[in-house]
Amino acid sequence: MIIGFLAVLSAAAAAGMRIGLPLLIILLLHSDELVANLPGIGWLPPRVLIAIFTMWAVFELFGSKQLLGQRILQAIALLFSPIVGAILSLTVAQVIRLEFEPLWLVGVMGGLVAFVLKLTLTGWFFRLRGLPLWWSFTEDFLCVVLVLFAFQSPEQGGIIAMILLWLAVRSSTEWKRYYEENRRPQGGSPGPD
Repeated sequence: MIIGFLAVLSAAAAAGMRIGLPLLIILLLHSDELVANLPGIGWLPPRVLIAIFTMWAVFELFGSKQLLGQRILQAIALLFSPIVGAILSLTVAQVIRLEFEPLWLVGVMGGLVAFVLKLTLTGWFFRLRGLPLWWSFTEDFLCVVLVLFAFQSPEQGGIIAMILLWLAVRSSTEWKRYYEENRRPQGGSPGPD
């Protein structure tokens, strides 16, 4: 059961980085058994789903390398990453036959993980006024690796996802400290003794 949760965590972390790319990879690798089981979008024909996610993944791959593309992607992904995280988590749970009830709780957990990671990336985007190019390539690579690990090596994928969550928590404490330091009056005279 723990291995199943690690697989779900790995898929949810992938959704916290990209939204079209992980869904496209899952559809290409497991299209026959998964399309009918995709929550919320399984009613669409497989070719339509593959076409939609291919176009979006191409936009993610190329748009994330330019500042304007990053802005558009951050805004859209912040809205849709919890939904995609829930879809990926439920899909992985169904494929690996995770025995957990109620299953919708797995979807909620996956959506929250994806949202936390995307919120952290969005925060860094605005703090740095754009993500560096090397990070965009790293994000693409990690997204693909996490989706593949969710099915083939859930222990490693889950460990990578937990490290990313730990980094997100560390980032939030760093932002809090940075914000508090910048709020203090600088160069002001000390108060009366």
